[in-house]
Amino acid sequence: MRAELHGDWHVHSTFSDDARSTLDEIVAAAHAAGVRELRCTEHVRHDTTWVPDFLAAVAALSVPPGLVVRTGVEAKLLDVTGALDVPLDLVVGPGGVDAVVVADHQVPTPEGPWSPRRTQEAMAAGLTADAVVGWVVEATIGAMRRLPGRAQLAHPFSILPKVGVDEAAIPDALLRRWAVEAAETGTLVEVNEKWACPRPRAVRAARDAGARVVASTDAHVAADVGRYDAVARILDEADR
Repeated sequence: MRAELHGDWHVHSTFSDDARSTLDEIVAAAHAAGVRELRCTEHVRHDTTWVPDFLAAVAALSVPPGLVVRTGVEAKLLDVTGALDVPLDLVVGPGGVDAVVVADHQVPTPEGPWSPRRTQEAMAAGLTADAVVGWVVEATIGAMRRLPGRAQLAHPFSILPKVGVDEAAIPDALLRRWAVEAAETGTLVEVNEKWACPRPRAVRAARDAGARVVASTDAHVAADVGRYDAVARILDEADR
């Protein structure tokens, strides 16, 4: 098995509203699947208050030998500057989470986050795919710069197909900039099973720049932890 597939760097527990398994169930499933590195990752907003409770619950886990458990919060990109919907006072600094998992759940525009529908309406009215791609990449770069050594990219570029833009539309030079920023800021680049992204081209760019690439299932139920199909194919193709 590939080394990357021994890790699962983005898994949700019942601390996230849309997940169904407890932290204990996730840890047990990770151990059974042969996972060696696990990041328990929960959705947050700027007004989330339970992060200390989450950290305490992770610290109290009985972790089997051979498994390392880390913490993270998944936060939405808000605009092209890389601002994030996250309670920074609770997650950054001593006693905070190990990483902020940066997510493009909506399109980060100069005006704030746009839903896929609003973005498609704007594109129908003349907004170009190049502009959307630029916003997404620049926002991601901005977020990485805000969190040197503390960021992980959740399902990079997953928002693009939701608005009808192919990841291949990212210009080579812009993709290289994104990859170099990931390497220079110590940002982890996640290959995500749930959304089957980023594509092999982006994985190759990240590797070529020296960024660390990790695997994640984005599991919301324990049975999915450490189970890879799309990620394995993407990593294999990136090697060719």
